[in-house]
Amino acid sequence: MFISYIRTIILYVLLIAAVRLMGKRQLGELEPTEFVVAILIADLASVPMQDIGIPLFAGIIPILTVLSIELIFSVLSVRFRPVRKFLSGSPVMLMENGQILVQNLMETRLTVDELTQHLRAQGILDLSTVQYALMEVDGKISAILDPKYQPPTAQDLQIHVDAAEMPVAVISDGVILDDQLEASGRNRAWLDKQLRHFGCTAEEVFLLTATKSGKLYLCRQEVDA
Repeated sequence: MFISYIRTIILYVLLIAAVRLMGKRQLGELEPTEFVVAILIADLASVPMQDIGIPLFAGIIPILTVLSIELIFSVLSVRFRPVRKFLSGSPVMLMENGQILVQNLMETRLTVDELTQHLRAQGILDLSTVQYALMEVDGKISAILDPKYQPPTAQDLQIHVDAAEMPVAVISDGVILDDQLEASGRNRAWLDKQLRHFGCTAEEVFLLTATKSGKLYLCRQEVDA
């Protein structure tokens, strides 16, 4: 039992490392080669994990081999367009100037109902307003509205808009994050002043974020009834 426990931990850590090496894509964004590799690695790890009679290296070596092939293909696909096209395919145009390209829709085995569902998810109800709709290599559908149906931007209206600021968490789950506090250009004295303003202590704060301009967001810990 103990040996099985250790083998499971080793394979689990190896799988986590393999996924990290593959990149930070979400599951729904995996390209065909990455999806195949994910299935293969999971299957290869499950056998030695369940059967302690199989040598551990009988599972580790195939996993490392598959991962190595995936990393090599990833480098080749970045450097060479034909390799990238072979491994990942190309986007397919589904709509152009408000018209559905029926032949392309059939080639992608996508129904009209599925197409309109994806468009509704992007807030598009009127198909005639769509200039382009494409199925990307990861299976997602991107839609671009005709310029006359797109909402105006601040630049179009000649309105000045302040640049967006990335908030920094300075307290998380009651713990003061000193490195984050320093990165935001603040110190403990500033933080104590803000906490007195809100009438609470750091332990009572679930999340406190701050931007460089001084905008704060505070969420208190929930109090059990």
